[in-house]
Amino acid sequence: MRVIVVGAGVVGLSCALRLLEDGHDVAVLARDLPLETTSAVAAALWYPYRALPQDRVTAWASRSREVFTELAGDDATGVRLREGIEVFTEAQPDPWWAAAVPDLRRRPRLPDGYVDGWSFLAPVVEMPVYLTWLRDRVLAGGGSVTRLALAALPSGGDLVVNCSGLGARHLAGDPTVLPVRGQVAIVEQPGIDRWMLDGAGPTYVVPRADDVVVGGTDDEGEWDRAPVAEVTREILARATRLVPELAGARVLRTRVGLRPTRPVVRLERVGHVVHAYGLGGAGVTLSWGVADEVASLAGADGTSATAG
Repeated sequence: MRVIVVGAGVVGLSCALRLLEDGHDVAVLARDLPLETTSAVAAALWYPYRALPQDRVTAWASRSREVFTELAGDDATGVRLREGIEVFTEAQPDPWWAAAVPDLRRRPRLPDGYVDGWSFLAPVVEMPVYLTWLRDRVLAGGGSVTRLALAALPSGGDLVVNCSGLGARHLAGDPTVLPVRGQVAIVEQPGIDRWMLDGAGPTYVVPRADDVVVGGTDDEGEWDRAPVAEVTREILARATRLVPELAGARVLRTRVGLRPTRPVVRLERVGHVVHAYGLGGAGVTLSWGVADEVASLAGADGTSATAG
């Protein structure tokens, strides 16, 4: 079957690779090439964030965690497993996605100012490396990745997989898809080897091999992609309170990404189109679980399989 995948971010490329593995003829069409997408900006710590419904998201996240754990054995993927801690200033119940993290455990000792928290081993994905690896796997499997700004979902092919993210506002006529702006700073690596999250807000410190991604912001309905210097200073101040080792770390660059949010993830087949968008801040975290379901829907009979 000839399949056209719209979108070359992490979800589109993951779906394309799964469909190629199932023997389909796959072409990826996208306005933005992989390293230009929102996915390329992501800190890419495995963590279900701004994506619903809880039951489906937990299942997709669990499957993705399994795949990323396997990929972490290959340096070429840019995937590493790192221990980390999420902390809170108030007591918390277990997270709703705890079923996806069998090694999650409460922390008896916490940084000053925090009263509750948990730790677990999580995949951390260095996105420029990983997106390049994914793209190369798609090409090696006989697929193609082509820059093309589409005015509508393509009519060619036996099946279209819509992984257009924010583009779904236009391509799928879906006004419920909205941006949530996220700004991050990438700083030099001062020797940090574990990630840290402050559960009270979008404050996170995610170490990579040669740098550290520090975030962030959570600005609903904001389309501006230009980094703001004052926001960078505020992010670094919050992050340094969380991880004092960041004090004085040199800022290498700042980036902004627009998370494609929706009240619930849309993953369903309608006729010859499979829609897979609205993953919010969890595109990486859900990518392989979503790709598996898309591959399954590709073999469906063409009727709407799951309302989204």
